[in-house]
Amino acid sequence: MTPELRLEKITAANIDTALGIRVRPDQEHRVAPVVKSLAEAYVHPEAWPRLIVDGDRAVGFLMAFFDTDWTAGGTGTDIRSGLWRLNIAAGEQGRGYGRFAVESVAAEIRRRSGSRLTTTWHPGEDGPGAFYLGLGFRPTGEDSGGQTVGELDLTASPAADGA
Repeated sequence: MTPELRLEKITAANIDTALGIRVRPDQEHRVAPVVKSLAEAYVHPEAWPRLIVDGDRAVGFLMAFFDTDWTAGGTGTDIRSGLWRLNIAAGEQGRGYGRFAVESVAAEIRRRSGSRLTTTWHPGEDGPGAFYLGLGFRPTGEDSGGQTVGELDLTASPAADGA
C-alpha cells in the first residue's frame, strides 16, 4: 500500500467514480452495490459513505455508521458504531484495502470516543467471515437478517491499530 491511501468524502466530483466500484461477480449476492448504499445514506443521517483511494485510483467504497440505536424498537438501549458496507473493487482485492477500511473506521470510532466496532456479514464459505475473524472480530451470537453480527473490541485489538 502507498502512503497515498486515504478515504474521500463522496461529492459531486467523485460520485460517478464511487458508483463505478464493482465487486467480483461471485460476490454480488453478498454485498449491496454502491448505488444502494448511497441511497441509504441519503435517508440515514448516521451514514458515513467514503471512497477508498490509493494515489489517483478509487479501489473501494465503505459506509460506516456512528452512535446508532441497534435495538429493534428504537429504545436507545444498545447504541453502536461500525462498518455498514464494504465494497473492494474486483481487481483490487487482496491488497490490504479491506484492512485499511476497517482500520479507518476503527480510528474514526475511537475519535468519537467509541470502544467497539460492529459489522455484519453473510455466513458461508464464500462470505467474508474469514476476513473479519482474521482482523479480530468475534461473532456476538446475534443474527441480523440472516447475517452474522460481529464485534471488534477497540480497546484491545491490535488488528484495529494496524498491527
